[in-house]
Amino acid sequence: MRDPSFRRSLALFRAFLREQDDPHAAYELLARDAADQVERLVPLEGRVVVDVGGGRGYFTREFRRRGAHGYLFEPDPAELAPTGSGGPGTRTGDTAAGSGGTADRSGSTAAGSGGTAACSGSTAAGSGGTVVVADGYLLPLADGVADVCFSSNVLEHVRDPGTFLSELVRVTRPGGLIYVSFTNWLSPWGGHEWAPWHYLGAERARARYERRTGRAAKHRLGENLFAIGVGSTLRQVRGRDDVEILSARSRYWPVLPGVVTRVPLVREFATWNLLLLLRRCS
Repeated sequence: MRDPSFRRSLALFRAFLREQDDPHAAYELLARDAADQVERLVPLEGRVVVDVGGGRGYFTREFRRRGAHGYLFEPDPAELAPTGSGGPGTRTGDTAAGSGGTADRSGSTAAGSGGTAACSGSTAAGSGGTVVVADGYLLPLADGVADVCFSSNVLEHVRDPGTFLSELVRVTRPGGLIYVSFTNWLSPWGGHEWAPWHYLGAERARARYERRTGRAAKHRLGENLFAIGVGSTLRQVRGRDDVEILSARSRYWPVLPGVVTRVPLVREFATWNLLLLLRRCS
């Protein structure tokens, strides 16, 4: 589907409405859409793609389907389980064991060389070595191993987004692509399962969700969900000298997705989900 377009945005919105009943369909569509966005800048065939915090692996599988060497680094073993609620990018925390070890890339370090990334540490059973339980703050990878470093809907779940971004940059080769998207706190979906009532206060919204559903809320502000903003993130990224911003846009808007992120205050409510496409500088 053309991006941006009303057809694409409507398809994604409909899928999200059915997420609770059919998360597989919703996240497979999102994975295809994200892979399309990456391939407009970098052909995936033969590239090393590192997916940080990709949950059940929908994105990694789509990258591999398109010929990439895809590797998933996920901090929470529970997220790798085939059962349970939520989809990839639905976080339960921002740290995990298994962050030790080293990694290197076999063969040439040139882009598209067909090299593979080898990781030591804790790997998920049955993963064929492509899934590693690891902390996103301290990835068990050598510098510059990835042609593409990918992180979808994770940044709002980490306590220190600057350190997390630095680690994504570190493992990406010079000239490589870094894809980061996150749901900002003041967007209508900022409260996640208890949105949009987070506008009335996080604890009130969380209590309302638990009272109405009879289920414990997955997220708690300040523990595994953080009030991250569009403006503050853009200022932080623009202040770095190790990345070039290729695009800073709303991930889902159907028209002029880059315009809304330029308007202070309005962008905090209207962006919904900020997508950053960055190039690692030499």
